[in-house]
Formats: sequence, structure tokens, C-alpha cells
Amino acid sequence: MRILYLDIDTLRPDHLGCYGYHRNTSPNIDRLAAEGVRFEKVYVSDAPCLPSRASMFTGRFGIRTGVVGHGGSAADMRPIGRDRRFNYVQQRPGLIECLRQAGLYPVSCSPFAERHSAWWFCAGWHEMYNPGRHGAEIADEVSRYALDWVRRNAERDNWMLHVNFWDPHTPYRTPEAFGNPFADDPAPAWYTEELRARHWESFGPRTPREPTGRYGDAPPTSEQFPRVPDRIADLDDYRRWIDGYDCGVRYADEHCGRILEALADAGVLDDTLVIVTSDHGENQGELGVYGDHQTADHITSRVPMIVRMPGGSGGGRVDRALHYQTDVAATLVELAGGEVPQEWDGRGFAEAFRAGRDEGRDYVVFSQNCWSCQRAVRWDDFVFVRSYHTGLKDLPARMLFDVAEDPHELNDLTVARPELADHGQALIEQWTGEMMTRSEWPVGPMWTVMREGGPFHCREIGRRLIAHLRATGRERHADFLEAHPTGIAE
Repeated sequence: MRILYLDIDTLRPDHLGCYGYHRNTSPNIDRLAAEGVRFEKVYVSDAPCLPSRASMFTGRFGIRTGVVGHGGSAADMRPIGRDRRFNYVQQRPGLIECLRQAGLYPVSCSPFAERHSAWWFCAGWHEMYNPGRHGAEIADEVSRYALDWVRRNAERDNWMLHVNFWDPHTPYRTPEAFGNPFADDPAPAWYTEELRARHWESFGPRTPREPTGRYGDAPPTSEQFPRVPDRIADLDDYRRWIDGYDCGVRYADEHCGRILEALADAGVLDDTLVIVTSDHGENQGELGVYGDHQTADHITSRVPMIVRMPGGSGGGRVDRALHYQTDVAATLVELAGGEVPQEWDGRGFAEAFRAGRDEGRDYVVFSQNCWSCQRAVRWDDFVFVRSYHTGLKDLPARMLFDVAEDPHELNDLTVARPELADHGQALIEQWTGEMMTRSEWPVGPMWTVMREGGPFHCREIGRRLIAHLRATGRERHADFLEAHPTGIAE
């Protein structure tokens, strides 16, 4: 078996053509979806980047690994303790070790481990290629390593090649020579001037006044990255902003196409299982956040998932069941002929997948502890979000959305449907209790984050943000944040 794993950072599914986007951002990914299976409801258990990949590549949720943050104690894997073996890789086998045991030769082209000091990620790979720019790479700086490896090794059997592109991640840095393929395309219609104006007067990291996250006398981002407006002062600015994101998606897609073409030239593409996914989405105005992944909501936590089997079997099927991304990791192990470890939280569904049958979870719970402290649950058409620390954002403690009718989370139903909000909170509490009974640690890592001063990124910017609010005429918001450090009014 050959596996190509295309891991595109910060890629939200609804900006891909195969998920219904009106712009032609993803012709190569769309072709894979037309030949394979497109998953409609896949969520990462923990977002953003470091916690998400920790879950995908260990098979376990952050509440059990301890990795739910980007700094502090919750950014490191919890130690095994007195029972740690001399070599513990097989004691806690992750995705790569399971694929190795199934006979595959795994290779990674990614700066991820270095960017996040996530050295556990290095375990199990036979070869690793790090372009060395800490996630600031553009796609051609990553694809050159992947293409070289394909040209030398594609005809071998039983390998997995992981290729990690970062182009949709802010700051948008697609080369100017690439142009703007979307110059004649309108921006997404859901975003209105009324919404922009309301967010302009609001507060929090990355509002329209400061979408790049720079405050005070910091130099304008646009000087270094021309595709990034320093403010979203009108709908034309918003269009420029979205053009920057979509160009990053299209640029990554083009380099996906180059790798697929190289496999075709080697005569092995039809014999290769191809996966396209991401570590998290990207809010582009949803919940007042622009160009970042700061919440445990539908937009940040839902990811694309496309699986094209060898020979193109699947024929454009859409799987509408509810899954964790970690469930897909377990299914990949099963498809490779391996065995899913009992201690994994991911559940494989290979039998249903092969039969073309939707089989998933009744509900999924997901978390955010880097930019806020939140847990959320998706069931049926609803997402309920419980905030314990808003991350200095203008958000209530409880939010409820019908994401089938309102995918951009514009209409909070908590007051109108309190019974559904209570049901969502009960599901989160039930899940948390079940997970803690399986944990070796008495305290969940979210509470470790709270004890250490709140979400890591907010610890860095809290005072600067409050000063910036006062300097820009938003004194009442500054007063509120000083009086309510978690961002939640008692």
C-alpha cells in the first residue's frame, strides 16, 4: 500500500470547491473528492495546530494526553511516570508507529515538530524533511522535498508520505507573481457591512480594527505581506483579506497537484491512497475573529477530510456521519491492515467505509485552550459552545447555533432554545466525566491552563490589548476586561 497524506494547515472546508465554495480555489483537491469520499462532518478533538496534530498522531484526545495548549504545561505530553519503559514508542503507539507495524515506510515533509517544539512527533518516521522556516514556508519550499522523494522512491511499495503545507495560515504570503485568480469573484455573500461595523466597535484579539493582531506602534503587517490589509475598514478591505486567504488555498492546491502529477508520471497514482485534511479551520469574521483559530466553534474545529482509495473507488461519495478526525486515523490503520490500540480514543470505521455506509458518532466534543478555554459539542444540526475563558473576546458564557441553517454562527439560539443549550451542556459534562475516568491524571489539562493564568496567547497580549482599547476609544470594553479577567460577566 502507498499513502499520500496532504496536510494543509488552517484549511476550512467551506473554502473548497468540493464543499460548495463559489470560488475555484481547489481544482486538484476537487478532482480527488470526485474520485473518493468527501466527509461532511469531521471535527478535531482539540484545536488549533499543536493540540490537533497531537490528537491525530497519538490517537488520543487532549484531555488524556495533556496537550491542549501552545505554551505552559499544557503544551507538553504528560509523562508516563514510573511505568515508562526503556523505549516507550510501542508502549504508547501513535499513528506512525501503527503504520510501521503494518509494514509501511513513513516519511514526513513538515516543519511542524520544530515550530511547536513537539519532538514527540518525530517518533516512528523513517525519514523527516524540515525546510527549517518554522511554519513560515510557502508551498514550493515544502513540495521540493516531497517531489524529490517521490522521484526517487515512488515505485517502491508500502510507504506513507506526509506533506504539510502552511499557505492558508496568516500572514497570507502567496508570492505576488502568483497574481490574484479571484480578482473578478465576489467575496462570500454572508458577510455584510452591518456585521463588519458591529465587530469594529467590539473587542478582542483580531477584530476588524486589528485583524493582524498588532497593537500600538507595531509596524504595519502590509509592509512585509502585501496581501494582508492592516484594517478591515470596509467591504473592499474584507474582500482583499479573503482574497489573501483564498490565494493561499489555491497556491497549496497547485502544489498538491504537482505531487499528484509526479505520482502519475511514476505510474503509481492509481495505486495510492490519498488523504487531504487540515489541523483546523479559520474564522473569517465568525464570532468576531478574523484570520485566526481562537475558538472551539464549528468554523475552527471542523476540517476537510477527503479519502481517495487506490483506483479511485468511492466515486464522489459524501459521508455525512459525525466523526472525530482521530477516528479517521484509526480507520487509516485498519485500511493499512494494522490494529488500532485499545488505549486510543479514535474509533475505526473501515468496515463501513469499504461498504460505502455512513457510520459515525452520536455527538462529538471539541476543545480550545490556546486562545480561549472552551468546550463545545456537535450533535444533529447543533453546536453548543461553553466558554470558561473567552480569550478576551466579546462572547457570552454559553452559545448555541444551528449550523445547518446558520453555518457562520450569526444567530445565537441560547435564549430562544434554552432546553437545547442545557442538553448541549449535559453532553459536554457527560463526555468530560467519561474521559476523566480513563485519565491517569486527576485534573483535566484545561484547568491546568486556567491555573497557569489562562490561554497562553492571551497571557502575552492582555495588557497591551486593554491599553489599545483605551487608545482607540473603547474604554468601556477595557473597563470590562479589567473587571472580568476571563471575559465572562458573573
